[in-house]
Amino acid sequence: VQLQASGGGLVQTGGSLRLSCAASGRTFSDYYLGWLRQAPGKEREFVAAIGWTAGSTDYADSVKGRFTISRDNAKNTLYLQMNNLTPEDTAVYYCAADPYLDALGRNVGVHYWGKGTLVTVSS
Repeated sequence: VQLQASGGGLVQTGGSLRLSCAASGRTFSDYYLGWLRQAPGKEREFVAAIGWTAGSTDYADSVKGRFTISRDNAKNTLYLQMNNLTPEDTAVYYCAADPYLDALGRNVGVHYWGKGTLVTVSS
């Protein structure tokens, strides 16, 4: 199983980025896919997650209204549209997969991790 994240980069405050995560090696129809991030000197934290259907989403309070998570099940790809970015969003962003939303939300026992992609927001 492989999760490959991409799309990170340097952006100014107020800018936007779209992260992608290509999943391969198994079917993820029974998995939540999500994004977690880790800022320098801080613990990894939950950002957003989505179930098999687009109606099942969850967001951290800090990104609600600015970030949108989506998935293309046909392409086995996860996305994170990030708008109105601030320096506090600077972090390495990881895509992850787990059968349980709570595992992603609490970052406990997550089944699959991808390598991170760095997002840097300049002030």
